[in-house]
Amino acid sequence: MRIGELSRRTGVHERLLRYYEAQGLLSPGRRPSGYREYAEADVPAVRRIRSLLAAGLNTATIATILPCLRDEDDRLVPTCPGLLTDLLRERDRITRAIADLQSSRSALDEVIGAAPEDVTSRARGAPASAV
Repeated sequence: MRIGELSRRTGVHERLLRYYEAQGLLSPGRRPSGYREYAEADVPAVRRIRSLLAAGLNTATIATILPCLRDEDDRLVPTCPGLLTDLLRERDRITRAIADLQSSRSALDEVIGAAPEDVTSRARGAPASAV
């Protein structure tokens, strides 16, 4: 199938499909005319890519683990021995990033909470200003 058909079937813009190819996530064949030729298996592959991106993984990580996943009852199932370790490491990285963001938000809350009442009421009544 051509890129437009894959786009229609997956709901993913053609530009993103080309990006996935550039990142090594998809490997379409080429017709003699140079047009990309996608396989039927690329439809679920794009869905797996989208799920992994939504889970917070970057494309470099996805390229590494994609061959070790299969679809089963609308969920991704690891099939390679070392994959679970990699996924746990990624989850730990995301957990640390969340903790760092929460810490940053708390620090901002402290600064915001220290503002005098007149500054706070003017800020709430005025449109958002650039920082």
